[in-house]
Amino acid sequence: MTPQVSGARLLWRQLPFLLWLVALWMLLWGQFTIVALVTGLVVAVFVTRVFRLPPVELSGRVNLWYGLVFVLSFLWALVRGSLTVAWQVLNPRSYPGTAIIAVPLQTDDDLIMAHVAVTASLIPGSLIVESDRDRRILYLHVIGVKDREAVEEQRRSVRRWESRIVLAVGSKAQVGQLEKDPQLHRPSGGAS
Repeated sequence: MTPQVSGARLLWRQLPFLLWLVALWMLLWGQFTIVALVTGLVVAVFVTRVFRLPPVELSGRVNLWYGLVFVLSFLWALVRGSLTVAWQVLNPRSYPGTAIIAVPLQTDDDLIMAHVAVTASLIPGSLIVESDRDRRILYLHVIGVKDREAVEEQRRSVRRWESRIVLAVGSKAQVGQLEKDPQLHRPSGGAS
């Protein structure tokens, strides 16, 4: 039996999503006016009431330090990935190896899994081709792998992104799991 959630608490939980939908509406129309704000709010409420999705359970926790570490690491990985892929394309002497790899995640949270998948896909050189929600496995197509060690490094890289995301926005229980699990280590601020 699930506990009943008050209307105010439900609104508070859904507020970030509603604000995101309103911002998306205003960006879509390219107008930041009162009319766009009001129509965006009407559309956001309509969409959330008609197309009912399970509520997204936010942890209610944001660690600004680890959020900054995540953003800086992500920007560095974007630059590094772009340069690496450009070099692989321009280097006529070597063909970059490709692989489809499975990366099991430790965190049993749909939102964290989605963040990890989007992060891994945005970094040049890798792309999510499938996610197995039930078994918590992401399947990635990666380029630039030539041997087993390179494949394992790609897996470790995705797991480091998972760790960074959990440290930045995960719940206290998820952060505790990170500290208990020897496979999940606290990532450094460096790239990957």
